[in-house]
Amino acid sequence: MSLRRERGFTLIELMVTLTVFVILASIAYPSFRGMTRANRLATANNELIALTNLARSEGIRNNRGGGICGSADGTACDGSWSKGVLAWSDLDGDGQLGGSDTVLRFSQGNPQLSVAGPTDAAITFDGRGRRKAVAEQSLVLSPSSCKTGEGKSTLTINQSGQVRVTKGTCA
Repeated sequence: MSLRRERGFTLIELMVTLTVFVILASIAYPSFRGMTRANRLATANNELIALTNLARSEGIRNNRGGGICGSADGTACDGSWSKGVLAWSDLDGDGQLGGSDTVLRFSQGNPQLSVAGPTDAAITFDGRGRRKAVAEQSLVLSPSSCKTGEGKSTLTINQSGQVRVTKGTCA
């Protein structure tokens, strides 16, 4: 008999290790998936707040106004909030994106998120940073396939131009 010890794993040791790994992965995957969705929503939420604040501060800076709107291509306002959001400096002060206005930033939409905003209008600010529209304006962010219990976020822009965020769940 040889006194040399064999090195390596036995088949049983390998199978036990793989079984433990599969069990841990099946427990961790749903939590990781939920965390990924929550982070995706938080990122889009922060991007919309940043675009709103950029348009507002630019409107104060140029003393004529600024705004944000839904845009599919980043060149014109078309109400497609889920496809992208465009922030612009309203150099002519008319409250609409026109030829003389400057596009400040365009943020491409995430296909896994849905953004609902004013369908017929942009969110515009005057030269003092106040919202031009009389009625309250808000943006609602949610997963594209919003299942019961998943998180969603509502950004409400008040008359003075400040953004308030309300967290909720899909129904």
